[in-house]
Amino acid sequence: MKNYPILFLCILLLSCNTSEKEIEISTSYSSKNFINHEGIDREYFLHIPHSYTENTPLPLVINFHGFGQTIENYIKKVDMRPLADTEGFILIYPQGSLLGNTSHWNSCPPIENNKSLVDDFGFIEKMITQIISNYNVDRERIYAIGYSNGGMMAYGLAHYKSELIAGIASVSGVMLDCFGTTNHPMPIIHLHGTLDFVLPYKGSSFFLSVQDVLDYWIEFNNTEVNPIVSIDSESDISIEHYAYGSGDNGVSVEHYKYISGNHVWFSSKYKGKSTAELLWDFLSLYDIEGIR
Repeated sequence: MKNYPILFLCILLLSCNTSEKEIEISTSYSSKNFINHEGIDREYFLHIPHSYTENTPLPLVINFHGFGQTIENYIKKVDMRPLADTEGFILIYPQGSLLGNTSHWNSCPPIENNKSLVDDFGFIEKMITQIISNYNVDRERIYAIGYSNGGMMAYGLAHYKSELIAGIASVSGVMLDCFGTTNHPMPIIHLHGTLDFVLPYKGSSFFLSVQDVLDYWIEFNNTEVNPIVSIDSESDISIEHYAYGSGDNGVSVEHYKYISGNHVWFSSKYKGKSTAELLWDFLSLYDIEGIR
């Protein structure tokens, strides 16, 4: 894994941070929770949909914030609780640990040339175990979603904890150059802007291009190499959709390309669908065995 220059970390922090205000978490269906992993107290926000009963297993969605963010400021931008209530899934927002004074996700193993030694994979596995022990979770339908550095973490789970994860979604994030052993076909949905100044669409000396990431999973999943392309020009920006289907176990790789889009969780809708809806509509098609 390549080390990131300090300048990049500063740019990433500025692009991800928002003004922080407390969110309302006092309802009977939402709570902050804590768990200790490797001597570090870790935190996550848990939302249980109104439809939950102990008799019916529900899917679990883990949504990872970007570099420098907190759960509170991320949920203000990316609040999937209404969708969780409508669609019936358990929702988690975990909190990244500090790298220096800045929150982050360590999406590669904590090895010598990695700038972070935090075991986030172990934390997430422990968190999932805790939730499963308290709630009726469909273990074959656990999904990882992430923005920016959180997208990197989602890709990291696809490599290093694939036995837990049925599919992943990345918004303005990329896959780092550390590769584990994914043990099943992995559905992938990736949203990215062509003018992303933090994680450039065409890549950089530090990061893979979006197409490099897509090509990796197209080959891994044995999908069609020629995508079905559709375009929505009715939104405030043009959005191109690329669907690489017919992969092993029926999985696919999909990409939404936001023309002139920046490094954001996209507010523009595609054919009337919000970013959160696009991600859920895709991921909900699959369980850990492939197409449902």
